[in-house]
Amino acid sequence: MPSSSRAPSWLRRFAPLLGGLSLSLAAQLSAHAADLRVGFMPGPYRDAFTNGIEPQLKKLGYTVKYVEFSQGVQPNDAVERGQIDANIFQHTLYLNATNRQQGFDLVPVVHVPTPPMGLYSQRHKSLDTVPDGATVTLPSDPVNAARALNILAGIGWVTLKPGVSPVSVSERDIVANPKRLKLVPLEAAQAPRSLADADIAAVQGNFAIASGLKLTEALKLENMTLPYVNVVAVKRGNESAKFAQDIAAAYQSPEFQRFFRANPAWAGYRLPDYFSQ
Repeated sequence: MPSSSRAPSWLRRFAPLLGGLSLSLAAQLSAHAADLRVGFMPGPYRDAFTNGIEPQLKKLGYTVKYVEFSQGVQPNDAVERGQIDANIFQHTLYLNATNRQQGFDLVPVVHVPTPPMGLYSQRHKSLDTVPDGATVTLPSDPVNAARALNILAGIGWVTLKPGVSPVSVSERDIVANPKRLKLVPLEAAQAPRSLADADIAAVQGNFAIASGLKLTEALKLENMTLPYVNVVAVKRGNESAKFAQDIAAAYQSPEFQRFFRANPAWAGYRLPDYFSQ
């Protein structure tokens, strides 16, 4: 390779331009092959992402870095602060509630397959054998407490005030408790452990899966409606960013749908509306 002093004069004149183009190209490649930091709580969402989404993102030049959290507000705080790019663990009602309570500004970009909340028991094999006065543990946060109370209302064990808000419902909104249930609120992640002491535990799907419970073992699964289907969340302003759109496209792809349906361990999940029927 000749030195620049021996290069033809016409090449020397274009050298600064060529160097600028090289730097520009390198910057584009670097941006395209950026690290993508994604946060998760314990549960099935990381497994689905690792095996069904990451392979597609790798083909686009991304390197995925996983960050695990143990408490519900932490993944949103990390997105808000820019410590991670996205998280996958929550539904939109919880996302909107933490936005209001914590002053975050996060938005959803795509729904993901979500295991429903269910009623589980180690003491009873069916709902019919659960005695009056049974102890029932349920999530302490209002949004997910509402889900548990709605399951109990659906099987006739409690009656709720009509029109109660799903973001503020509590035991005070119970107008009838014919089975005289003893309702014990606790941190949602502790619900599986409470099975050793309680008659019934209302367990969110992600914590059920993470603890080894099977959806098919639930005595009752919720009829999951769209507000409770989980989402990929990013900081507002990033919903149109390439990485967010690439994640959404990967979830909506036929490849991911085939992958997800082929795994019997994920039977019982509520599938997003974009899944083909």
